[in-house]
Amino acid sequence: MNIFVGNLNFQTTEDQLKEVFTSFGEVASVKIVTDKFSGRSRGFAFIEMPNATQAEKAIQELQDYALNNRNMVVSEANQRDDSKRYTK
Repeated sequence: MNIFVGNLNFQTTEDQLKEVFTSFGEVASVKIVTDKFSGRSRGFAFIEMPNATQAEKAIQELQDYALNNRNMVVSEANQRDDSKRYTK
């Protein structure tokens, strides 16, 4: 299951997120989204957890969890519909 994590402190690292989510089960990947020009965090990330039951428990338990003085927003990620993106 792909999980969206928002409202992250810009100093939060992928390792910190992995540590928090691993307490609920296996984490396949962690990706903090960065600005393509500056390389700075955009304040949100995506976590991939292969076990849906563990992922749902993580979502429930970590919603509003304080990490680096910011309360995280955690939810199941919406699938991106590339057909609606503007292309030339």
